[in-house]
Amino acid sequence: MPKYPNSRGKYQNRNRGPKGLRRNDRIRAAEVRVIGPEGTNLGVMPPRKALELAKKVGLDLIEVSPSARPPVCRILDFGKFLYEESKKAKDTKQASTKLKEVKFRVGIGEHDFVTKLRRAESFLDHGNKVKLTLQFRGRENEHRELGFERVKLAAQELVGVATADSEPKLVGRQVTQILSPLPESKRVLKFNAPDHELDESEDHDEDDFEPEDEAEVEEAQS
Repeated sequence: MPKYPNSRGKYQNRNRGPKGLRRNDRIRAAEVRVIGPEGTNLGVMPPRKALELAKKVGLDLIEVSPSARPPVCRILDFGKFLYEESKKAKDTKQASTKLKEVKFRVGIGEHDFVTKLRRAESFLDHGNKVKLTLQFRGRENEHRELGFERVKLAAQELVGVATADSEPKLVGRQVTQILSPLPESKRVLKFNAPDHELDESEDHDEDDFEPEDEAEVEEAQS
């Protein structure tokens, strides 16, 4: 049988899993509906009898639907069950991640630049991806290397909370780069307090932004 994280390890002597999940002799119901290892409905029976069936195949009896009448239990490897549930939660979280956009100009002032970095860092610290967009206008198009330098500098300033998905690229009259948040345990904030809240109502500098700047891009990232 393949080994999974937590299998017969951390939870070996614990019959109650995360968020009140009951297993084995901690199941309190008088009768339970039992689903076998292969997904077969084994019928309704006392939990003691169901636990005997689980032990015969070296697995656990897990109460997966306590609110059902009778409660539903499955015969599974508890470690494998936790691993698969954790993977599902992670996939769901990734699917719901939003892409936020922060725009600025080549000649942005230092104070405004820090404001943008603070906003981008806040987005990233709340688990969102960030699209850095530098817009050229007028004669700024003659010095596009300055735009690339500015975007690279922004990414470097955010290295404590993010990693770049790719190098900056020129798209029309813009230089863009996508940043993804680091795992929460590895993030080091530079521009925000640890307990900061995401503020999407922050005022924008009219000289720096067009009306639609820093609008949220409502698209999910897979």
